[in-house]
Amino acid sequence: MPPSTTAPRIALGPEGGAGWLSDAIVAGGGHQVPIGEAEALVWAGAGDVDGLAAALHDNPGLAWVQLPFAGVENFVDLVDDDRIWTCGKGVYAEPVAEMALTLALAGMRGLGSYARATSWSGPQGRNLIGANVAILGGGGIAESLLRLLQPFDCDITVVRNHVQDMPGADIVLDSDGYADAIANADLVVLALALTPETEGIIGASELELMGRNAWLVNVARGRHVVTDELVVALRDGVIAGAGLDVTDPEPLPAGHPLWSMPNCIITPHTANTPEMAKPLLGERVTANVKRWAEDAELIGLIDADAGY
Repeated sequence: MPPSTTAPRIALGPEGGAGWLSDAIVAGGGHQVPIGEAEALVWAGAGDVDGLAAALHDNPGLAWVQLPFAGVENFVDLVDDDRIWTCGKGVYAEPVAEMALTLALAGMRGLGSYARATSWSGPQGRNLIGANVAILGGGGIAESLLRLLQPFDCDITVVRNHVQDMPGADIVLDSDGYADAIANADLVVLALALTPETEGIIGASELELMGRNAWLVNVARGRHVVTDELVVALRDGVIAGAGLDVTDPEPLPAGHPLWSMPNCIITPHTANTPEMAKPLLGERVTANVKRWAEDAELIGLIDADAGY
C-alpha cells in the first residue's frame, strides 16, 4: 500500500482514457501519472483485455487494478493474487434493479403485446402484487430490487452463494437450492455473476420448472440462459414470457426469433446507460483512491478464486 503522506500515483488506461475518470482520480486525492510511474491503474477499456494484459506485463509493480464494470468475466483470466483487484460491483445496482422491475411489470401486465398491437385487443396480464418471486444472485442488484419490490407484497426467495439474512427476502437459499426457488415462481430474475458454474443455468429443464405463468427477467449476462431452449419455451408456452436486457449472442442479430416473439421484451443492454454509469463509476473510483491513500479496504474487491 502507498504511504498515507503522499498522493497515490494512479494511471488511467488505456492511453487516452476517459477524462471524467481523470477527474475522479484527482477528486480522490490521487495524482494521475504515466503508467510506468504508477502504483495503481484505473482501467477504462471494458473490452480491451489484451491491452490490460500488456499493461500488467510491462508494469509488474502495479499493486491495484480498478476495472470498470461489475461483471469481470472478460478479465477473469488476468485476475490474480499478486495484486489487489476491484470492479464496479454494486455501483450500478440501482438503475439495473429499476430495469428489472420495469421488465417484470411490462411483461407480466402484457405491455409487450399491447405495444405491438395494431388494433384494440382483449385483456391479458397478471399481477406482480402478491407474486412468488425468485432472485438468483444476492449482490447489490438483488438488494436494491428487494427494496423496490416491497410495495408489491411479494413472496421473495433469493439464491446466493453465501446464505445470510437479506432485508425484504422471505427465504434465502444457497446456490444448490436454485431449482427449489424457481419451481412454480411467477417471476424469476437473474442478477448473478457469470462464472463457469452459472453459465447456462437456465435451460429447458429450469424453464419447465418455472411453469406456464412465469416470466423470466435477465439483467445479468446473456450466457446465463441457453438461448435456443428459451426460444422453444417461449414458442411452446412453457413459460409466459421473458424480459431480456442481455442476450446470447450479444448484440442479438437482426432476424433472430426472439425479436418477433410477442411474449419477449428486449432492451439492448441498457439497464445502465453511459449517462447513468459515468457518475456512479466516478464516485466509486474517487472513493477507492481515497481508501487506497488511507490504507483502508477497497470497495468492490474481486475474489480471484470465485471469479467475481
